[in-house]
Amino acid sequence: MVNVRPVDRTSPEDVRRFIDLPFRLYAGNPCWVPPLRRDVKLWLDPAKHPFYERSEAAFHLAERDGRVVGRIAVLENKPFNAHHGKGEADFYCFECENDPEASAALFDAAATWARQRGLTRLVGPKGFSAFDGYGILVLGFEQPPVMTMTNYNLDYYAALVEAAGFCKEVDFVSFHLHEDTFVMPERVRRVAERAAARSGLRVFSYPTKRALIKAAPAIREAYNSAFRDNWEYYPLSEREVKLLVEQLALIVDPAFVKFIFDGERMVGFLFSFPDLSRAFRKARGRLTPLAIVRLLLEMRRSESVAINGAGILPEYQNRGGNALLYIEIERTIRESRFREATLVQVAETAVQMRRDLEGLGALPVKTHRIYARDI
Repeated sequence: MVNVRPVDRTSPEDVRRFIDLPFRLYAGNPCWVPPLRRDVKLWLDPAKHPFYERSEAAFHLAERDGRVVGRIAVLENKPFNAHHGKGEADFYCFECENDPEASAALFDAAATWARQRGLTRLVGPKGFSAFDGYGILVLGFEQPPVMTMTNYNLDYYAALVEAAGFCKEVDFVSFHLHEDTFVMPERVRRVAERAAARSGLRVFSYPTKRALIKAAPAIREAYNSAFRDNWEYYPLSEREVKLLVEQLALIVDPAFVKFIFDGERMVGFLFSFPDLSRAFRKARGRLTPLAIVRLLLEMRRSESVAINGAGILPEYQNRGGNALLYIEIERTIRESRFREATLVQVAETAVQMRRDLEGLGALPVKTHRIYARDI
């Protein structure tokens, strides 16, 4: 018999059991990149994670004969619901053995928590920040992962979710670009040149990580303006953006994080990160001194880059802003050591961007699916 119970977040043993489950499920799997344990632990800490300033979350474990066989988090993202006029709860951190009874019990526990708060739908996977990755992987299991910026799961997860009554809400597609197949249409190049010459738009990179962190308020303003009409958007707080920038500083090379300015105003951005998957696998979830050395070495020799976050304010999209972003993508994989790039999780609703990427020679390689059910 399966027993589902809330995680006692004040209990180090409960927290450890919640964190440990995927390390057991994916042991020896070459397509799983372990998250840093400290980052997962932060999700469970209302005193430290800025998500809890405006929202709530709970965590559950499924046990069979005292052995953990599954886990789930359920979130009430109040800024998202307020912005979109919805009453949804999100599920995240779903991991489970191939056990339909356990997964159904986990989703029922999440639904009960959500109903107690007056919410009417359960949607996910959706996490605690814009960089946590969306969806259940349904296509591209054989493709190498891009660090922990996208979720990886075993191939039976979609069946477990669907057996629990969930249906597709939206897909997110990741694209692969390689220097050998990248094509920059001359039309796009001309538009970018005109944008720089006539509109006064300029591309800028901050010289150091410290300068990048100090720019967090401007990044927040640009993000909130650029993505306000997106399906997944909600306005990020100052502390949420500050935490994101500080966490990403570990894996970022400022030279490959580009911003578009109109005068002194930040109007666009392109976040590119060296793919450090190999170093993260060797770290096994712990940021030891040796793991830090491996990450630094991998930052210098990785030939693959992850692009997770490309946006331009709507009023600049018809003034050449998009073209400037595509030119910077080209420079990233042609004028640096990188030979290939993965553009992470473009929503299927972003029709024009998907067409643009395919015109550049990008190939869809992974699909993550957001599921939903009424509760």
